Amino acid sequence: MSKKTRKKSSNTTGKRVATKVARARSASTGKSAAKTRTTVAKKPAAKTAKAKASTKKTAAGVQDKASHKAASKPLKLEPAVTVTKSSDVTLAEGASAPGFDLPRDGGGSVSLKDFAGKKLVLFFYPRADTPGCTREAIDFTRLKGEFTAAGTEVVGISADTVKAQESFRNKHQLSVPLVSDGAHQMLEAYGAWGEKSMYGRTFMGIIRTTVLVDSGGKVARIWRHVKVDGHAEAVLEAARAL
Repeated sequence: MSKKTRKKSSNTTGKRVATKVARARSASTGKSAAKTRTTVAKKPAAKTAKAKASTKKTAAGVQDKASHKAASKPLKLEPAVTVTKSSDVTLAEGASAPGFDLPRDGGGSVSLKDFAGKKLVLFFYPRADTPGCTREAIDFTRLKGEFTAAGTEVVGISADTVKAQESFRNKHQLSVPLVSDGAHQMLEAYGAWGEKSMYGRTFMGIIRTTVLVDSGGKVARIWRHVKVDGHAEAVLEAARAL
């Protein structure tokens, strides 16, 4: 082989080797770039998926707490009570209000004489801290200022002990005096004690009653078998009209 031929062959081989190396480097660079792009693309996607999962978990947690909170305070329903017989003592409108002197919440006592020259509302309720009695006592407390402006005092009466009346007052921030008539003397005198029936069982108990006494000590109005909703407002209107 001549020198010219060997030189040409050597140059051709070198070019081929250089071309192969360049192609290999290019392929390697392409793969590395593709790998980098794939990694970069995967990271935000993974973060986004993780963020969505976290958001769903948080939302589910909030919803679960809300449902537990709502379920922790179920509505209380009072059993249906039927009055089968009222007290033998019948108090009529226009009659003199029966006198009384009974212990009250916070100590001391309350008597009819304490309200001489004033109008007086006496609301008799079956039992402290039961749903209907609570709503009624809260309504009279809410309107106390308006009753005072109408020259009228308000007193609540039940057969509960003084201690129970105090707990009732404190729990619901009641501001009207709560009288304890454990012997049922005042309850019977005002016709708020009688025979009741519930679930087929007959028993003696308090009949929800309200009596409005005028400034002269006479019975002006009597509400028997009271329905709580709107009752305090109706009694206020009657007191204003006296």
